[in-house]
Amino acid sequence: MLHARTRVVRGRVIYKAGARSEWKARTSSFYLLHSKYHSIMNSNPIHTERHMRIICVGAGASGLCFAYKLQRSFANFTLTMYDTSPDVGGVWYQNKYPGCECDYEAHNYTYSWEPKADWPQVYASADQIQGYFADFARKYDLYPYCKFNHRVVAADWKEEQGSWQVLVQDETGTTTSTECDILVNATGILSTPKWPDIPQLEKFGGAKMHSGAWDTSLDLTGKKVCLIGNGSSGQQILRAIQPIVSDLTVMIRQPTWVFGPFGEPQRDYTAEELQNFKDHPEVLTAKRKRFESRVNSYFGFCQKDSPQQSQIRDHLTKAIREKLGELGSTKVDESAVIPKYGVGCRRPTPGIGYIEAITASNVSLVVGRAREATEKGIVDDKGILHEVDVLICATGFDTSHRPPFTLRGSGGKDLATAWRERSTAYLALAVPDMPNYLVFYGPNNPFGSGPFLATVEAQADYMLKVCDRWQTENVHAFSPKPEVVQELQQHLDSLIAKTVWADSCNSWYKPEGQNVPANLWPGSGLHYMETISAVRWEDYDVRYKGNRYAWLGNGFSQIETDPECDLAFYIGNEDDSEMIGKRTRRRKAAGGNMVDPDSLHVFGPKD
Repeated sequence: MLHARTRVVRGRVIYKAGARSEWKARTSSFYLLHSKYHSIMNSNPIHTERHMRIICVGAGASGLCFAYKLQRSFANFTLTMYDTSPDVGGVWYQNKYPGCECDYEAHNYTYSWEPKADWPQVYASADQIQGYFADFARKYDLYPYCKFNHRVVAADWKEEQGSWQVLVQDETGTTTSTECDILVNATGILSTPKWPDIPQLEKFGGAKMHSGAWDTSLDLTGKKVCLIGNGSSGQQILRAIQPIVSDLTVMIRQPTWVFGPFGEPQRDYTAEELQNFKDHPEVLTAKRKRFESRVNSYFGFCQKDSPQQSQIRDHLTKAIREKLGELGSTKVDESAVIPKYGVGCRRPTPGIGYIEAITASNVSLVVGRAREATEKGIVDDKGILHEVDVLICATGFDTSHRPPFTLRGSGGKDLATAWRERSTAYLALAVPDMPNYLVFYGPNNPFGSGPFLATVEAQADYMLKVCDRWQTENVHAFSPKPEVVQELQQHLDSLIAKTVWADSCNSWYKPEGQNVPANLWPGSGLHYMETISAVRWEDYDVRYKGNRYAWLGNGFSQIETDPECDLAFYIGNEDDSEMIGKRTRRRKAAGGNMVDPDSLHVFGPKD
């Protein structure tokens, strides 16, 4: 096992823990000589690390990924993660509604390097996923970085100091001020519940709940319920409560495409399978690669006029009609369950049990907006009053990308005000006029076209490359240039016009009140990861403390001054240096055993 401070250079371990005493003894006179030089020079070697203070807002999947990677690669830093919840997990801690589970196979809803062999089922519940992240935080000792039940209420950029002043409120309501050099927003875009815009909603006399703020003490057995929304959360709630309520009115604005399982159907893994995953990691890796390869082959149907879009639309239309025919129900017209917009304009859902539930005898489906609320219930757009005991709003979250705290950057510029008409960012990662500010899954993120956690990992790697330059060069502040972001947005808009996300549909991809075709990356997840694989510093306004080349130091390299480094590390018997060309780098990183393309076809035979 390598010592915690072991260095790996160009693929070779250059210092082993067991050899530490011998190595230091052989080199002590050499480094003593150098220490005298340093004393005389009264300066530091090139790329000397300065202390880096980081605040990360949010301790969900993104925040934990950032903390792990920061701890793994850096030493001279302090990190504080503030989260409003009592534990890690983000949305998987917050969401407690009935039937809440991930529609992504559990074995792939993990960090790429951190599989979990003992998922009991194909798809995991919210509690199980939160448990995975809690176990991850314990394993890598990330809890000491966390301050729970703390809410960041404001952050102000202090230009002279080159730092953020952050106001934080604890569970007692006490507000304190702290500072950081780099501010990371990991609150996500599915964290602030959005209630529907129904006139007189406050007049409703029964219980009101939002899917993202569920009251677990409320018993729905025998109740008359109105459920608004038919996205993933709404469909999961519908399936869970339909058998126990007396009457259920489901109110939707438009139908959504129902896929069926995104992977294999939900089932318990057998004891033999679980043991096989544990004893033979390569079997589990192959399973994970098959599912991930399938997900990464989906972007073709996101193209508006592509053969893949036509094929999947025909397949799903046929499947929905067949399901209606099997159920023999005449109470639901197919226009209420087969969308007119392209597949993917709105996030598709697995829809397990959805059509069965809306055709059940105790369910009424209403297509249209709610006109108003009364003390007794909800009035639909035809003027019909639906009297209910409980109103459930599965109406999603505030996806405007405006942070859930006040953020004032250069010159006191307020981000919420700047993003009132449209939210724009640089590669979903950084924002003009917000120095030393990084955000996970900002505007133009790849949520609609790729694996979530893999792109989170790529974003964390990007952020840490930026942090590394801040720490080892005398950077005062960095932020993307406004003209660069404007030009980038123009290009992204031209691309997204060719995708299904530009179709006319009600989707959380399109924030209400903003003139946006969709706030998504107009390419595949793999396309996005390749885009951010290197930092284009020419796109940034980088300012320095004093002379921009002061980081050159006193002429000594870090290798010369580190007793754990090999002064002749580049001598060897083969060329194991980094590949320079993009093609060779790509094939070295992504080559290997490829998945059979025929195994990726999800919607029946290719003919």
